[in-house]
Amino acid sequence: MARVEPEPVQMAKVVPTVPEPVEARREELLKALGDVYFDYDRFSIRNDAISVLKENAQALVAGLSDKNIVIEGHCDERGTESYNMVLGKRRASAVKEFLVDLGVPGDKLQVMSYGKERPFCTDQNEQCWQENRRGHFVLK
Repeated sequence: MARVEPEPVQMAKVVPTVPEPVEARREELLKALGDVYFDYDRFSIRNDAISVLKENAQALVAGLSDKNIVIEGHCDERGTESYNMVLGKRRASAVKEFLVDLGVPGDKLQVMSYGKERPFCTDQNEQCWQENRRGHFVLK
């Protein structure tokens, strides 16, 4: 009786889908950074934003060693384009100044204004406009 050799079984190579450690840290840092909201036609830091900025500062100090952050200033749709560009820059600068005062290295923070160019919400009501008046954080 002839001996039959079993066919070798091909095992599928499993590649883990765990993100790279650097990318995972990057995503974790981004999730930790909350947006800061502003009153209509204002760029001063509101009382409700102080706790958000303190938490952001802690996350940034802990995870910024090799990263730069862009603070985007945004406005609602009211007002002229040029006025909102200036207002957005003032908002982003106010956020940066506050974070620097909390110990975040200023050379790691850049400011940019989008004015009313990138609305988060497009409805025309106060709640929507409030969501658009913000300082937003982006890793660079």
